[in-house]
Amino acid sequence: MNHSDLLAKAPSLAAGMAAADHSPDTQLSQTRHRAALVASWHIAPGSTVLELGCGQGDMTAVLAEAVGPQGRVVAIDVAPPSYGEPVTLGESAARLTAGPLGPRIDFHFGTDVLDPSVDFPENTFDHVVLTHCSWYFTSLEQLHNTLARIRPWAQRLWFTEWDLTPTTANQLAHLLAVLIQGQTEAAGSHGEGNIRTPFSREHLLRLLPETGWTTDTNTPVDTEQLQDADWEIPATLDLMQNEKRLATLPQPVQHLLHSQTDILRALATPHSNHTLPAYTITAH
Repeated sequence: MNHSDLLAKAPSLAAGMAAADHSPDTQLSQTRHRAALVASWHIAPGSTVLELGCGQGDMTAVLAEAVGPQGRVVAIDVAPPSYGEPVTLGESAARLTAGPLGPRIDFHFGTDVLDPSVDFPENTFDHVVLTHCSWYFTSLEQLHNTLARIRPWAQRLWFTEWDLTPTTANQLAHLLAVLIQGQTEAAGSHGEGNIRTPFSREHLLRLLPETGWTTDTNTPVDTEQLQDADWEIPATLDLMQNEKRLATLPQPVQHLLHSQTDILRALATPHSNHTLPAYTITAH
């Protein structure tokens, strides 16, 4: 499917998502972002796709549209179907499954591909996709092992994530929010947020050959229309008010996090923070 065709379908794909009932404009911008990604990839009709970290299915819907009626998307997430708000993963999946794209999608929640019971024959999939989900991994070791585990299952990898290197000053608040959440997790206070193990693009490029993947392309991704900074900044400020979580950290770490939070408050502007840039890496 070409770029213009898939982007033209973004409004109808977004309207089919359960989250659109709560915030249609936000859902549309998130779907358009993913439609632009997939339109730039080489996913032909009839393809089989393994999607890891599918979440509420924002990318799943776009992939299902791209592969067409003869294609298949196996969407996996380690979180249970009860995870998420104001719409849970299970509720969102049920909406998609009941719609016209349903026959093309197999959802598997509460599923860890590192579990030996989860297995696929070699080259079962034409593509494996991870989109804005890898910072959710509990450690880089887990990401390393996952990339190695899926290597025999698919011919090509499409990996999209936020870039820790800002390109403009108005992205610094988002960067600080990411780093504060990441440091809190790294220091041993674990939560259920979207950011647990942030890492740089350069780190991923070093990791891929260790797991059997050979990088083909490394390109920037436009994130101007996304709202993730305005989600992660309040989440970080709420985290820093959680005395129970902070109390488990060494006092020097608490002091460092509070100082960074002071800077975050000074930089952040309500509802007009710019998101960090992102990148797509393809590998075989």
